[in-house]
Amino acid sequence: MRFRSFFFSSSIFSLSHSRSPSLSSSPFSSLSAAMSPALEKSRQGNGGCNDDSKSKVTVVGSGNWGSVAAKLIASNALKLPSFHDEVRMWVFEEVLPNGEKLTDVINKTNENVKYLPGIKLGRNVVADPDLENAVKEANMLVFVTPHQFMDGICKKLDGKITGDVEAISLVKGMEVKKEGPCMISSLISKQLGINCCVLMGANIANEIAVEKFSEATVGYRGSREIADTWVQLFSTPYFMVTPVHDVEGVELCGTLKNVVAIAAGFVDGLEMGNNTKAAIMRIGLREMKALSKLLFPSVKDSTFFESCGVADVITTCLGGRNRRVAEAFAKSRGKRSFDELEAEMLQGQKLQGVSTAKEVYEVLKHCGWLEMFPLFSTVHQICTGRLQPEAIVQYRENKL
Repeated sequence: MRFRSFFFSSSIFSLSHSRSPSLSSSPFSSLSAAMSPALEKSRQGNGGCNDDSKSKVTVVGSGNWGSVAAKLIASNALKLPSFHDEVRMWVFEEVLPNGEKLTDVINKTNENVKYLPGIKLGRNVVADPDLENAVKEANMLVFVTPHQFMDGICKKLDGKITGDVEAISLVKGMEVKKEGPCMISSLISKQLGINCCVLMGANIANEIAVEKFSEATVGYRGSREIADTWVQLFSTPYFMVTPVHDVEGVELCGTLKNVVAIAAGFVDGLEMGNNTKAAIMRIGLREMKALSKLLFPSVKDSTFFESCGVADVITTCLGGRNRRVAEAFAKSRGKRSFDELEAEMLQGQKLQGVSTAKEVYEVLKHCGWLEMFPLFSTVHQICTGRLQPEAIVQYRENKL
């Protein structure tokens, strides 16, 4: 506790002085040319560590949050002698309106002009449109893509990951299979045969990109050592990361809070007021906890008081894309679809809450739990047009 208090105080002090696509890939060109001469020199040796002994990191994903993750990691990779300076970032190739490829622009300008404009990622970030090439030498993989693409990504990488490799998932969502729900960290572990931690928290990407203070939670299983490595790789004076021995609890918090955010957006769109929104947030957190413990009895109560729990519910229900798009949906009284609003409002980013609400509903229906989770059930029915947005408060809460 004394360490955390000191870290928090130091962070605040420093702040006061600062401010479903295809997986086909494009031909991989020489990306090292995009790096600065200083980086090329530093790659020859750093802090007395042999290059072969250093950990190499690849970020799989390059959207808004993926680009911010790459920025955080790149800043630390240059400082930590146990990490290779270069950080690869797999980019799903897109052609920009000016005809240039997104990867070429990132490597030329050091900026993801589509998903994180105006923010320099770090000269040691190298964008790569070839997924297999991006990960082939990495022994630390950071997955941060929309969850609906993860099954395809894992299938493409199946058999391509060799050696002692660790992974961490920043992906919020789950896969629903015949045998039941499968968390994304489990999907990665099973398909790729590697250990996978998770990182979740009250993290609006654009705020972290401009270095506003925030927290996150790393969920891990087994040894604390790998969790400490991930904490070291992500932590900065403005981004405080705490390890928790509860992968399922941390990951479910990050997944389910998006459904609660959709509900909060309905409340905002209908101008129901702050009291109603607070009630929805409380009920949502209660259902998050209850469902998590039904699915995984090992989930710890204390996890819901970490950044990944109550803090993430608060920030996602006050800001973030799920709340914002759901607000627009409610204002239209459901006459405009979520697909239409997503395309109009998110500039290529994906909405997670609606698909997660569907997946949660399927789990609840399969298990016979629909009546136990009225908020989660109602959100999905509103999203699919079976109920009007006003129905978000027209049910009797069931006590568990």
